[in-house]
Amino acid sequence: MAGALALGFIFLIGTLWYCLVEGWSWEDAAYMTVITLATVGYGETHPLGSRGRLFTIALILMGVVNIGYIVNRFTAAVIEGYFLEGIRLRQQRRLMESLSGHYIICGFSRTGRQIAKEFHSEGVPFVIIDSEFESVQKAQEIGYTVFQGDATLDDTLFKVGIDRAVCIVAALPSDAENLYTVLSAKTLNPEIRAIARASTEESLQKLQRGGADAVISPYITGGKRMAAAALRPQILDFVDGILSGADRQLYMEEFLLDPDRCPFVGQTLQKAKLRSQSGALVLAIRRLDGTLIGGPTGDTILMSGDTLICMGTAEQLQGLNQILGPINSVPLKRPKNS
Repeated sequence: MAGALALGFIFLIGTLWYCLVEGWSWEDAAYMTVITLATVGYGETHPLGSRGRLFTIALILMGVVNIGYIVNRFTAAVIEGYFLEGIRLRQQRRLMESLSGHYIICGFSRTGRQIAKEFHSEGVPFVIIDSEFESVQKAQEIGYTVFQGDATLDDTLFKVGIDRAVCIVAALPSDAENLYTVLSAKTLNPEIRAIARASTEESLQKLQRGGADAVISPYITGGKRMAAAALRPQILDFVDGILSGADRQLYMEEFLLDPDRCPFVGQTLQKAKLRSQSGALVLAIRRLDGTLIGGPTGDTILMSGDTLICMGTAEQLQGLNQILGPINSVPLKRPKNS
């Protein structure tokens, strides 16, 4: 921009000189200035004296320097842009290849942004997929790892490490896109946990049949929460304070009992003394067959494949994690205030 302005200023000086000093017409003055700055080698439009030739020499030098500057800046911009883009792509590829045991969020709309915020506060590794440049830019500005692409395509899922991920969240605006994403994810990695967003009850059922481990409808969930807020406001506030929030003190976490790492399989809760050792409270136990035991007593036996649903502070849950194996691969972190 500065070079173009300088060139225009030089052109104006040359035109005014030939017109006002040499007495040429505006047309001849502009023509002489252009061929001089362009150094095309044409002859003088009108004969010039010594003073006019000295000025023409100075005009040529100014034009050559300025045009050289413009060409240099343009070339540098093109070359730097090319190499910087190459560097950015290589860095992104290395980052994606380094991901393991991570979560994948498909879609960075309002729902996706909230999911990313919660994952970030929990300190879990995740990557976002979105096809819109504006959404990708917003995610990058926040500092999230993001990949621009179509989440319904197998190639895109491979590039974000679907084979090494533990969970994928399909939060795209379209139910059909979410269904395609779940089907692709389950095909590429049958062990991955798939969470999907659904707008209608029909879509909810189709996503479940498509392999989604959990399907969330914002409208159904929102209605239930509004009813709970009206009927049991204190309970809802308490549960919300455990599940999310930047200033929470209590957390809920689940632990899968692995007989190869957990020394308490086959023992009762009373004998294991998990509460006295860690301070964390075991709220419920999900058996391997899906049976849920709420409020387990001291006589409840811990079995292989059980999932313990526990509540406590971050320190208590981290202590329980160490006591049980450790078997939880994502230790809790204190959320950062924002």
